[in-house]
Parts: sequence; structure tokens; C-alpha cells
Amino acid sequence: MRMAIIVRKWWFKAAVATIAISAAIVTAVFVYANLPVPVQVSAIEENVPVRVFGLGRVEARVVSKIGFEVGATLVELDVDHGDRVAKGQVLARLNIGEQEAKIAKARAALLIADANIKRAEANLERAGAVLAQKQLANQRKQSLVGRDIVPQQAAEEAIRDEAVAKADVDVAQSEVETVKAQLIDARAQIQFEETMLQHRTLVAPYDALVIERHKEPGTVIKAGDPIFTLVAAGSYWGLAFVDEARAGFIQEGQQVDARLRSRPQDAFTGRVARIGLESDRVNEERRVFIKGDNPPPRIYLGEQAEFWITITQLDKALLVPEAAVQGYDGREGWVWTVESKRLQRRLVKFGHRTEDARLEIVENLPAGARVASRVESNFREGRSASVVEARAK
Repeated sequence: MRMAIIVRKWWFKAAVATIAISAAIVTAVFVYANLPVPVQVSAIEENVPVRVFGLGRVEARVVSKIGFEVGATLVELDVDHGDRVAKGQVLARLNIGEQEAKIAKARAALLIADANIKRAEANLERAGAVLAQKQLANQRKQSLVGRDIVPQQAAEEAIRDEAVAKADVDVAQSEVETVKAQLIDARAQIQFEETMLQHRTLVAPYDALVIERHKEPGTVIKAGDPIFTLVAAGSYWGLAFVDEARAGFIQEGQQVDARLRSRPQDAFTGRVARIGLESDRVNEERRVFIKGDNPPPRIYLGEQAEFWITITQLDKALLVPEAAVQGYDGREGWVWTVESKRLQRRLVKFGHRTEDARLEIVENLPAGARVASRVESNFREGRSASVVEARAK
């Protein structure tokens, strides 16, 4: 009996202790759960540049693959890869032996045409003299035929002779016109052959840098075969590929900061020169062309480059990290705020997005509300909160 009493007392004390411990735990949990949770909040920032990143490469606005308009054997190359050339400078020549023979032949044809003109004009002059003599003879015979001094048959023959002489003059005149046309044709042929001779000399169409030499002396080329690749001096620019979702605010003239892959320690600047009117349908990117202000002395086409385009500068802005936004759809999303020392969730609208993935809040934020820049797992609406200021970037 006494043992049973002892056991009951032990169980009673154990139950009391368990209840006390449970109550202490519940009290501790309740107190901890209602302690103000520290909330790191974003601060108003001033003069914040908004930049858009684009990965691209170095290109040139004027790139030409030049060659001859005729085909022949390449006998001379005066420039090579990396040379700078001036407009009109001779770059290469073709074999001219065949063309010089054609020019000599055309000049001989010109001499023949000139001689034919002289002969035709002499024939015309002779035919004119014969015509004048026949006209005088015909006049005399016609005046004497009525006096029975000249027979009628002789008078008719005089008329016929004058007509024949007139026809001879017309023939001689047409021969003169024909040989004059032949002379014009001979001169045109000479001009054509001389032009074809000029086509066997390749000259620079503008001040340029030789990027590539495609042929070597002795090669028999066809018309249009590329001999050199030229880039116009000063026509270098950068080509940046920018995500369509970030390209909406890009405009011509905006400032650009660039970095070349081969010279990461150097800073280059420029301006947006052109925005492509057709986006890449596969990668969903927009082409942006940048004209540099301080390009390096030597450019390498196709070199990879990074571009940061400054689309605007915010005088004052409240920025929240995108990681602290829930349900962001590009225009609005949910953020945690501290209002009257209590946590709340707000659907706010956003403006610009910075390159470090922070969003500008522009609407639907109550006065005095502070926005959490970091979301913790113990956040819940209505919970007491204490504000911890975040250091402005």
C-alpha cells in the first residue's frame, strides 16, 4: 500500500514537471514568435545610372571584297595584309599583253577610218565637179535643141547624164557619212579597249586597311574573284546583341561603355549609332551598333566585346532586389513592407531595372512604408518588425 502511494506521488511530480516544462516551452515559443523580426530595408538612392548589358563583337560599317572586272593572269600585288592604303592607290595588276594588242588593233582601225574619210570626201568632190559639168552641158544642149542645132537625142542624153551625175554625188555623200560613222565607232572601240586596260589595274576605292589578301601572283582569276578584303578607315563600330526585354529604352546617341576581350584593363566609350530594325527571331535579341569615341589603334574584326548602354539616370529612386520580389511579371510584383512596425505584403508597380537586378518602385507604395530588401522564411503579415537600414550602393 505504501509502495502504491509512493508511485502515485512520483507520477504526480513527473506530470507537474512535464506540464511546467511544456508551459515554459510554449511561453518561450510565443514570446520568440512575437519578438520584432529584424527587416533589412531599401533606402532612397540618388543619381542612379540605369544601364543595359549587351554582348557582341567588333565590326565595320564598310567592308568590301574587291577584285577585277575582267579575268586574266595576276602579275602584280602591291599591298598585303595589314597595310593602310589611300583612295586611288594601285593595289594589283593583271597581264596586259592581250589587251595592249587589242588597243593597237583599235588604233589601226581608227587610222583606216580616217583614211577612208579622206578618200570618200575626194570622191564626193569629184562627183560634184562631174555633176556641175553635166549640168552646164545639159543647159547648153537644151537651149540649142529648139534651133535644130542639137538633135533631140543628144538633148535627152544630156538630161540622162546630169541625172546620173546627181546619183553619183548622192552615193559619194552616203559613203562620206558611212566612213564618218566608222570613225566614230573606231574611236569608241579605242575608248572601250583603253577602259578594259584600266580594269586590269586594281585601285583602292577609299582610304582603307587591308584585312585579307586572297590571291597570289601567277593565279589566273575570273571576273569578280576577290583579291583583297578592305575596311574603310574610321568605319569600325561595335555590334551589341541586347535582350529584347531590356532593349525598349535604347535610343540613338546614348552613352556606351565597352570592354574588349583582349584588353579588359582598358575602358572604351562610345555612343549608340544605329538600332537594328529587325530582331533575331531565334535568340530574341536586338542588334545595337555603337560608334566608339576612343577606339584602340588597332582593331580586330570579330573580337568579342561587352557593352553597357546607359539608357537613363534616376535622380532619386527606391530600388529593391529582384530576388525580394514575388510574382514579378516585368511590370508589377509583390514585396514585403514594414508599416507601423508591422510586416505587410504589397502589390507594387516597377519602372526601370538596373544591371545588378534591382527594380525601381514607381507606384502603389503607401507613404512611410519601408520595403524589405531581403525576404526571410519567418516573414508573415502582421508580425512585429524592426527596421534595419541597408547601405546604399
